Amino acid sequence: MKNGVENPRAVSNRTKELEKLSGIQYFIRELRYHEFSRQSIGVILVVLFAVFAEPNLYLFILGCLLVLDGLLIRLYASGFVLKNKELSTSGPYAYVRHPLYTGNILILSGMSFATGFISAFVISIIFFWFYYPTAIEYEDRKLKSLFPETWDSWSQQTPALMPKFKFNSLNLIQWSWEKSLKNNYEPVIFVFVLFWLILLANRL
Repeated sequence: MKNGVENPRAVSNRTKELEKLSGIQYFIRELRYHEFSRQSIGVILVVLFAVFAEPNLYLFILGCLLVLDGLLIRLYASGFVLKNKELSTSGPYAYVRHPLYTGNILILSGMSFATGFISAFVISIIFFWFYYPTAIEYEDRKLKSLFPETWDSWSQQTPALMPKFKFNSLNLIQWSWEKSLKNNYEPVIFVFVLFWLILLANRL
């Protein structure tokens, strides 16, 4: 690590193992790693996109398809998660390492298309660029630390967000509604996003 002065009142506890920084660089990095900020801003953007939208029918249809894909991916992925207990490598995790993030990106991208505003899509791109590389870095680092025996082989053949063109069993029989609800409150998220999408549809 390089020498530096670290603010003792860290915004995020996800950067303890990283190079020490100070000043504005420190603050920006802490903000980028701050999970609650990422989640809160994502929720706020969904609401703002729905409230201020001036939807175009064709873009709305495209947006709906992306949103529904994202919701289904999140619902599917959440039923396989055993947080910090075992490395999930089946179901969607056989295709990408972070399917929940893939779902998030599709949902927000879809909502931005559905608004009919190019600016909404630009805002989404900036949001993804600011928060998701650091979120992926932290999750990868944590999983490698927790599951060193299986991490290397799985991560080398499984991309972070974009799946390779290969077929693996969907393993739907292993999907668990209890895991989906308990781990991520996924059905609640599903209903929340659909509510705002329906509200947006009423503006057509």
